[in-house]
Amino acid sequence: MPTPVTHPSPEPPVVALGLADNDPHAGNPAGPHGGDFDRLIASISAYLREEDVQRVRDAYALSASAHAGQFRMSGEPYVSHPVAVAEILAGWQLDSQALCAALLHDVMEDTDITKEEIAERFGKVVAELVDGVSKLDKIEFQSKEDAQAENFRKMLMAMARD
Repeated sequence: MPTPVTHPSPEPPVVALGLADNDPHAGNPAGPHGGDFDRLIASISAYLREEDVQRVRDAYALSASAHAGQFRMSGEPYVSHPVAVAEILAGWQLDSQALCAALLHDVMEDTDITKEEIAERFGKVVAELVDGVSKLDKIEFQSKEDAQAENFRKMLMAMARD
């Protein structure tokens, strides 16, 4: 996994309701990459209950806040990657726990947020999924495809236990 690039902020972000107050997208449910998150919400609203959709919104808010100021090598906000992963899983109509784990999968690894905090906010299953993906990142694979296949296998196995 590429290490996120952090650009220094002139002042530390103030976090309220999961989004930084100085984030120009705070209060905007589309988030910093607009259409991607809108598409995700539209997709999952077709098959999930509203409380599950809200849970996914909450996971996005935590991920966006945790990754605030981090950018991918391409220059796009780091949170765009977890949203893209969640969009793939939404295409398979996976449940809100899997979608939350997708949105949070780099949070434990790249920020100060702990497994316990994720469990407290999103439940033990989501925390276990996030932890499992984090542990997979430490395993050396022969190819990127092998690593992705193992990530999907682990996530599917964890969901099958539910």
